[in-house]
Formats: sequence, structure tokens, C-alpha cells
Amino acid sequence: MVTGILDGLRWLGLDWDEGPEAGGPHTPYFQSQRVERYRAAVASLLESGRAYRCYCTPDRLREERERAEQRGAAWQYDRACLALTDDDRHAREASGVPYAVRFRVRPGHTAFDDAVHGTIEFDTVNVEDFVILRSDGLPTYHLSVVVDDVDMQITDVIRGDDHISNTPKHVLLFEAFGSPVPRFAHVPLILGADKKRLSKRHGATSVMEYARQGYLPEAMVNFLALLGWSPGDDRELMSRQELIDSFSLDKISGGNAVFNTDKLDWMNAQYLSRLPAGELARHAQAIIQEAGLADSPLVRDQAAFSRLLELLRPRVKRLTDFVDQGRPLVASAVEYEPDAIEKHLGAPDLAGHIAVLAEALAQVSPFDEPHVEGAVRGTAAARGIKAGVLIHAVRVALTGRTASPGLFEMMTLLGREETIARLKALITFLASRK
Repeated sequence: MVTGILDGLRWLGLDWDEGPEAGGPHTPYFQSQRVERYRAAVASLLESGRAYRCYCTPDRLREERERAEQRGAAWQYDRACLALTDDDRHAREASGVPYAVRFRVRPGHTAFDDAVHGTIEFDTVNVEDFVILRSDGLPTYHLSVVVDDVDMQITDVIRGDDHISNTPKHVLLFEAFGSPVPRFAHVPLILGADKKRLSKRHGATSVMEYARQGYLPEAMVNFLALLGWSPGDDRELMSRQELIDSFSLDKISGGNAVFNTDKLDWMNAQYLSRLPAGELARHAQAIIQEAGLADSPLVRDQAAFSRLLELLRPRVKRLTDFVDQGRPLVASAVEYEPDAIEKHLGAPDLAGHIAVLAEALAQVSPFDEPHVEGAVRGTAAARGIKAGVLIHAVRVALTGRTASPGLFEMMTLLGREETIARLKALITFLASRK
């Protein structure tokens, strides 16, 4: 999991000055390596009276909670163990009774200034004495994050809105440790299109999955930055430096943000359309090689590959679309889709029309778009059929599909020999259907 997080940050181009793999003055950075530090912090809270041992069994706590629910009341821990005498505690420990450690919440109010929501105040009567060390000796989230923030001199804590209810507990812990409270900013949660919290049921579950799906890191950063934040104008496509220069916490909206995949696809398409040819080729080459299509002459020939990418570029939203839409052109054999067969290969004497076109193309010189188009339309006119009949059939011959990039651009990209070979393959296919 840690590797996945770090790989995702690197892919997005986000590096860090201090932390895992970078090192720094506040090591170690993994909570699993800081357990003794957390236990020492708990010991200091016990000594100062801001925490106490709780010997209550899970069964007792469950029964108390169920009774409260039956009364229709909210349940909070009743501080039963806070009332124990020293003798009571010694007796339990002598008997080996396991215990957790609870933080003793002081009476009154606690407040913090949220950079997004403004001042938020809580009455501590609504905050129970929460567990900071479990009976197995491991710290809870509340304790560990505060101790980490204290030790690592954290000045700003930016996290999701779902942590607002945790923050008064953390403020009380900072206070008990005698440490300054960081500035908090609680940002909107990211929701799926169904307005429910984003989860694996909505699709990709990790940042690197978006890389595998063909998104550019620059587009992903731009898209993520605008979830719940706005530069204050109508800009949507922003470079990393523009995002940095424009960002401020007070421009974060208070409402939850929706992860709109259609918007991400649009933004990624915009970035792909602006990508320099060499950089586009580098990205596309990697993904086409992964798809097992790198041996095609159109891919091996750098000039032809660049022409292929420019032909496909206006139609793609993700890098993976280069594979999907380019496959018919770089594959060694064309597979005719059933829908394409039904729609465009039923004209009378179609094989004869295609044969005449193949002969015409063999004579075309030069084999460029205007002359190729002239040959197709001229053949249709000479055969007494609409040009569309021949155009659609040729498209199926070249790609096996009903939709494709421009037909005449494809024909010149494939070249005379390959175009005619595919037309003859279609003639053979039509003959086999009689």
C-alpha cells in the first residue's frame, strides 16, 4: 500500500522534502516504527492526570451501549474506571486484567479556526473520554496523529470534512501535551456520480490505475486540483505552476465535489491535443508496445508512426484509445465487425466495385489524398453507385469497423500496397459469403 501511494505521487510529479525514502530530521516516518514513542506519550498523560486506565470489558461496554439505544439515548462512556480507587486498580493489575487507556476530556468548550469553514466550536460534554491506547498496547489514530504532528512540527493539517468531528479530540490532545495547535483545513469529500462517497464501486481504486487507463499525469493533477477548489475565474486548463500560483485555502468550496469521469476524459483529451509530437510518441509507443502491437511497420517507422498518431489524435480521450483506434491499422489482419458487415457490405456486386477500385488505385500517381479520393469517387461514378456505398465498404476493408479516422488519410498512411491488399482480402471475404 505504501509503495502504491509513493508511486502514485511520483507519477503525478509530486515530490516531498521530508518523509519516506527522502529522510529528514524527524525519522522514523512509519507509525509502525514509532510505537514506543506513542507509549511514552501515553505515560506522560497518565502521569499528568490527563488520561487513566480503563479495565472495562468489551461485554460491559456493549451492554451499556445497548441499554442506551433501548432508551433512545446516545451512549458515552460513563467514566466508571475513573472512579476506581488505587486499591481497585492495583487489584485488577495484580490479577492481570487487561486495560486500555482513555483520555480524560476536560469540561467546557474547545474551538479551532478552520481555514475553509471558519471557527468551529464544540461543547466537550459531547466528547466522551476516548481511547488513546488499546488493550493490546497499540495506539489509536487520535493519539498517533497528534504525537506525529507534535514531534514533526506540523503547522498545517489538511484533510477531509469527515475528520471535523475528530478535530476537537485532537485539539484537546495538543493542549494536554502543551503544544501549539496546527492550522486545520477540512476540505470537501470526493463523491461519485451517484453523490455517494467515492469508492472502488465507482471504478479505479488507486492513482496508478488511472495511469494504466491512459490518463496523463498533468491532466490528472489539473482535474484533481479543481475538485472543490476554483481559481476564482473561468480557467479550467491550468499548468502546475499556474495552480501553485493561484491556490489558496480560502478558495476551497464548502460543498462536496463530484468525481466526473466525463470531465476527466475531456480534460485529458485537451492535454493530449496540446502534447508535443515527440512527447506524444513516447507515451503512445509505451502503451502500444504493452498491447503487443509494436512490430507493425506503421509503428516501427518513426515518420509513419507520427502520421498515425496525428491521424488518431483528434479522436482520442485517453492514451489507451490510441491502441483501440489504431489496432485495425497496425494489426496484420483485419477483423470485420458484425455490425459493419450488416450495414455496409450488402450492396449488389460490391466485390466487383471493389475490384475495379483496386485496379484504379494501382494506377494512381502520386498516391496522396486528393488522387486517392478522386479514384474512389471516380470509380463510384463509373459504376453508377453512390460514392458513400464505396466509401463505407472501403472503410470496412481497411479497419473492419463502421467508424474510423478520415478514409483517404488512412489509405495514404497505409500506402498503395497495403490498401490494395486489404481490398483484395475483402473481395475474398465477400466471395466466401455467397
